Formats: sequence, structure tokens, C-alpha cells
Amino acid sequence: MESLTLTIPQVRKIILEAAGLARKAQFGTGIEAVYRVIDHLGFVQLDTNYVVERAHHHVMAARIPDYRTEWLAELCEDGSIFEYFTSDAGYLPMHDFRFTLPVKNAFKTQRKPLTQAEANLMKQILDRAQREESLMVGDFENDRVEASSGWWDWRPAKVALERLYLAGDLMVTRTRAFQKVYGLPVNLVPTETDLTMPTDEEYARFVIRRTLGALGVAYTKEIAWRARYVKGNLVKKELEKMARAGELKTITVEGLKGPLYMLPDQKVDIDLSGEVFILSPFDILNVFRHRLKDFFDFDYQIECFVPAPKRKYGYFSLPILADDTFIARMDAKADRKTKVLIVHNIHFEPVDISETTIEKLIRALNAFIRFNRCDDIVFKKSNNDAYLETIKSSI
Repeated sequence: MESLTLTIPQVRKIILEAAGLARKAQFGTGIEAVYRVIDHLGFVQLDTNYVVERAHHHVMAARIPDYRTEWLAELCEDGSIFEYFTSDAGYLPMHDFRFTLPVKNAFKTQRKPLTQAEANLMKQILDRAQREESLMVGDFENDRVEASSGWWDWRPAKVALERLYLAGDLMVTRTRAFQKVYGLPVNLVPTETDLTMPTDEEYARFVIRRTLGALGVAYTKEIAWRARYVKGNLVKKELEKMARAGELKTITVEGLKGPLYMLPDQKVDIDLSGEVFILSPFDILNVFRHRLKDFFDFDYQIECFVPAPKRKYGYFSLPILADDTFIARMDAKADRKTKVLIVHNIHFEPVDISETTIEKLIRALNAFIRFNRCDDIVFKKSNNDAYLETIKSSI
């Protein structure tokens, strides 16, 4: 078992390079870079929140300076990527398709038994999908028997479509308005795609390698999270086997309780460009709160899920990274009617911020304004008037 001792600053750099945030355009430019980001990370989380531009587009724009939002749809249309719910909803490279099969089988076999009415409805939908090729929820009459009790109280047709999607009987694409379109896999998966069900060991090792490739250095719990819907998966067992066999490096970091793991070919000596990135809450760098605390000393929580009276920073606070340090968080909303990006609160962290970093932050803010199709920006609140005045005078 190969073991390596690293410092927290070393681990930070490894994490940032693995996330594609070591430098601007780390994966290049153009639609090819979009595919390279997804292929490298293995999974880019999708989110419907539209306070600012949606998370999957935000992830791309942070890494690809010339990013265009239509490129994800184009990659789906040509069969390079697809959408599925593995650990969360997101985009994956098509050549990883077979490794979603265990998740689909889990959704099919581990759910509660269907009623006869549910089974009949699902069969009717599949029969209709054979005839019509694509379906949307709006194609079905409102079959709700009782009044809706809330946002997630879906009517039977929507529930049936989602069950068929999770089980792999249907796939999902999106309209320009981001509505789901359901279709048969045979019509959406390229014929050369490997559809072989992986063994339990293959699936576990795939999850381990994919997760470490995207996270750089990871705890067992983060790796296991990616397979959490497959009950009885072998991720923890295979992780130990791979470490013993030297297929992974075991990492020790002073002050942190391990074990931590890293791929054997992962570089350790990494240079960062010192750029500023405005990040989505659903960026791969931010989805594990304990990692931000352990490695970046950044206590972050997305507060749209927190009751309004308990929020500290705002409804949809965006982490702002400079080099290897989080320097601020910005609660922003794009007012699409007036084309103004409204910053309800920009809260600066208790770290020293140089003039050069402020200049880079201003450039990042200008790019973020354009990305959100806005023409102007308005700041409502900040905990540092000096930084804010500098920004306002130059933006």
C-alpha cells in the first residue's frame, strides 16, 4: 500500500486542478472544451434554479471563456453526452452509459411494489413512446384525482414518466425552455454504445476512478456517495483492495482524519494561475461542504434550502474563489426584464485581498454580467465598503 503525506496547500492545488479550476480555459475553448470538461469530470450536475443562469451552464462558463449555452444541447443531440440521475441529475459522457445500468436496475428493483394501476399506466406510456418517439408531461391529460398538496406532489402521469426514466426504460432530453422530453433509449443512444451490464466489481472500480479523477483527493464517504442508490455496492470493499494493490495512493494530511485516496498518476506539484472564479453552488468544488471546511477553511452552505429568517448570506449565494482561497460569497439574481444583475449581498471573507485580485474580481464580475445576458449590475449590500467602492468605480 503506497502512502503519501501531503500538506493542505498541496491538496488544495490537486483538488483545484482536478476540478478544472487551476487556470482559465484549462480544457480549451469551444464546444470541444465542453465535452472535455464533462469527460474529465465524468458528471456535471444539472439544476433547474434560474435565479442566475442554471448551474450546468454556470459550471461550463466558469471554465470555458467563450461558452455558449446551446452547446450542451448540441452535444446531447449528436450523442456525445446524455442526461441521467446517477447520484444527482446531470450530464455524463455517452461512453460511460453502461455504468448507469446498475443505478437503473436499482431504481427498478429497489422501489416499493407498483399498484396494478401504476403498472398499467407505465405500460400505456411505453406503448405510446413506441408510436410517438417523444413525450412530454403536457401530452397527457391531467389525471390528478386529488388537488396538489405542494411543489413535488406530481400527478400520476409525471410519476410514471419519471419512474420509467430512472429505471432506464425512457431517456430525457430538453427543450429550449428546459422542459423534459422523454424518449426510448433505442432512439437516443448511438448504436456503437456498449450496453453490457458491468459486474459489481467493475461498477465499483469505475465509480472510484471517476470520482478520484474529478475530486483529485477524496475521503471514502465522497466516493461512496456517487454510488449511493445502488444498495450493497462494493465501493468501500474495492477501494481497500485497490489501495492494498497499489492501484491507488493512500494520503495522509496533518490535522485531518483519513483515510484519503488519490489516483497513482495524479500530479502533486501544481501551479495555479491566480485567477478569480465566480462559482455555482452546484459546482463539483462546492457540493461536499466538509471538503470546503477541511481543505479551504471555508464554511459554506447554499441557503435557498434554509428558512429565510435563518439565512446569513442570502438565498443563492455564489462562492468566489481567487487562486486557492475563497475570498467572498455573492447573493445574486439576474433580472431578465431590466437586464440588470442584482447583487443583494457580496460578503467578503476575513482574508487579505490584493489590488491585483480585486482587479481580477472586477473582470470576473463583468464576464458574469454578460454570461447572465445582463447589461448592468447593482449592489445592494456588502460587509466591506472599501472593496465595494473600488469595484463599483471600475465595473
